[in-house]
Amino acid sequence: MPDQKVLAVDVGGSHVKLLATGEEEPRRFDSGPKLTPQQMVDGVLQAAVGWSWDVASVGVPTPVRGGKVIAEPINLGDGWVGFDFERALGKPTKVVNDAVIQAIGSYDGGRMLFLGLGTGLGSALIVAGVVEPLELGHLPYRKKTFEDYVSERALERRGKKKWKEAVFDVVARLQAALEPDSVVIGGGGVKNLDELPPGTRRGDNENAFTGGFRLWEPEWSPQPGVGEPS
Repeated sequence: MPDQKVLAVDVGGSHVKLLATGEEEPRRFDSGPKLTPQQMVDGVLQAAVGWSWDVASVGVPTPVRGGKVIAEPINLGDGWVGFDFERALGKPTKVVNDAVIQAIGSYDGGRMLFLGLGTGLGSALIVAGVVEPLELGHLPYRKKTFEDYVSERALERRGKKKWKEAVFDVVARLQAALEPDSVVIGGGGVKNLDELPPGTRRGDNENAFTGGFRLWEPEWSPQPGVGEPS
């Protein structure tokens, strides 16, 4: 169905944002540490009143494998593992990690690394159109992990100067290890960077909607780690 309308949903730690094919203005409602998947779905259905859509794409801030959430989100409520999003939304639905949905929306070819600065550190690698979700934020770094130094909490705790230095260092280390052609830095935290690390470009949270729409295009689905299991 090349003309099917897609509802793209980006679930974040502070807001849930959504946009449907053919609509110009995204809609949003508050998220938070107690948000359950059913509350998210109820909020989406209420916010999407007046829009028409045939299928849905949902990006969530937690690991997803084969279209299913495999771990409870750290910054949301409980109940996400095993939740049937397709049944709850009442339409065919694809669920991916939130970094994956932004990465797909940011992709313009080659070997691209996406890093999302937010409540944690989201990450995904796309090579020639094939998506590989990553969890680089949990790798050891200094006395803790990467995301302990580049997350929003780190910015508040350590100050902008030290946070920015850590971001530049982390990006350089990941560039050296993964050898991408390009690096996109997205997520809400990118707005705190007045200059970007060398070899990177600025992402946009709105790219999550583009990624949600692309998920239903033939060249993007199914892909290992994105739609159905390989």
